[in-house]
Amino acid sequence: MQVANKSSPAAEDSSPNPTETAHLLERLHGNIAAALFGKPELIRLAVVAVLAEGHLLIEDMPGVGKTLLAKALARSLDCSFHRIQFTPDLLPSDLIGTSVFQQSSSSFVFLPGPLFAQVVLADEINRATPRTQSALLEAMSDHQVSVDGQTRALGPPFLVLATQNPFEFEGTYPLPESQLDRFLMRLQIGYPDRKAEREILVSHRNGEPVENLKAVLNADQVVVLQHHTRQIRLEESLADYLLEIVDATRKHSDIALGASPRAALGLYRSAQASALLEGREYVVPDDIKKLVVPVLAHRLLTHGMRQGGRDLPVVGILEGIVNKIPVPG
Repeated sequence: MQVANKSSPAAEDSSPNPTETAHLLERLHGNIAAALFGKPELIRLAVVAVLAEGHLLIEDMPGVGKTLLAKALARSLDCSFHRIQFTPDLLPSDLIGTSVFQQSSSSFVFLPGPLFAQVVLADEINRATPRTQSALLEAMSDHQVSVDGQTRALGPPFLVLATQNPFEFEGTYPLPESQLDRFLMRLQIGYPDRKAEREILVSHRNGEPVENLKAVLNADQVVVLQHHTRQIRLEESLADYLLEIVDATRKHSDIALGASPRAALGLYRSAQASALLEGREYVVPDDIKKLVVPVLAHRLLTHGMRQGGRDLPVVGILEGIVNKIPVPG
């Protein structure tokens, strides 16, 4: 397996024009939609996460398409890909890799684990023990892992797509606060409408549609788009508006644990990505407002509620905060 440790000069120096960018992102969205029916906004948020260099936590009941979304996104990107089925007996070395002694050279040789890929699907992540879950912390935060005193880079790009079932508790371990904070967004899929479910029935007559997907973006193109996302203009007044929302979560009487500076940065980058996806070179207030819940809700803890749980109170609180804070003119 070969994974590039740095992007090519072309990926760093070139910036696609708005028309080319819109075309690439439209193709990416359409490719995923060919396998996941009736969920355009969900797909849009997943693409925003890719552009913002963030990780995705896809949480919902069994059978609604959590793994399907992750596989469709991974197949749409021509990047190295590994799927890891998380289980209670999974060890950190099963993710990161281990050093093996070779008699021929009388030395230890590092054998990389499945975490050394550009797109990693962590299926049913909450089935692994806290010790194994913690092995992802450095990788998700710094895009690197430390093994045997050496630091080894991951990507670029490096994207973790994790799934979990919030309704199943036997044999599961809740994700710790530190790990939840490293996910840019938590997405919930929900049941499809009647039209979309009919499409699902018809499309599966001849096999799984996701297996027929072809990549529409390569790794260098993803890195270029991520670099271009960082150049999207966000006015100082909008930055203050964003920070007012984040600060309000820390002062709200019903919230015990407010949004972190990492959450504020995630909302900032997501708003930039949303603007790029809409074909704009600047952020508008709606880019921020419609991302508040997917970016912040899973990071907050209300009094008496486990962080990352079924968070209808948190969603209501966030919506109230957004409605209360005046939008800059």
